[in-house]
Amino acid sequence: MKTGTNSAGIDKVGRGALVGPVVVSSVILSKDCYIPGLNDSKKLSRKVREELYEDIMEKAIAVGIGKASAEEIDNTNIYVGTKEAMIRSVQELSQSPDFLLIDAMQIDIPIPQESLIHGDSHSASIAAASIIAKVTRDRWMMKLAESYPDYGFEQHMGYGTKQHIQAIHDYGICIHHRKSFSPIKELIKTIDY
Repeated sequence: MKTGTNSAGIDKVGRGALVGPVVVSSVILSKDCYIPGLNDSKKLSRKVREELYEDIMEKAIAVGIGKASAEEIDNTNIYVGTKEAMIRSVQELSQSPDFLLIDAMQIDIPIPQESLIHGDSHSASIAAASIIAKVTRDRWMMKLAESYPDYGFEQHMGYGTKQHIQAIHDYGICIHHRKSFSPIKELIKTIDY
């Protein structure tokens, strides 16, 4: 596995959600950077993720965040939207990386890269990126929940839980829902939005 001062780990969150953006983070860590507890964000509690987020932001050489909105995803697809968000996250880094370690994808950018399956388990920088992306998206969803309290976004973060599906049936969709995702696209056919 390629490592080095200018290697950036990249990971994404929100691909399967029904609402909100897909969020991607790129993180460059120094070779000797040690952040205890780094792991795939899905394996950590919200409290631990928040603590690690602060630690990563303090110790990382550079952190970049890229997003693709629900509208962008609807206009292309989730795969294209995710790749665009990945490129944006690299472009947001304050230091240009010389190598990319990407969790299970590749992007069209002129920087050498390696795609790693379950990369957040094999690379500290990818694990750090997964935490930054997850906390960033969760904070966005918590803010959205203040404007749209009926959906329970603060509980399911926009994923297709039973509670969320029921809220869509009860209240319709909001402007941040992905209209190209099931079951929303089927609902739109039967209800005039």
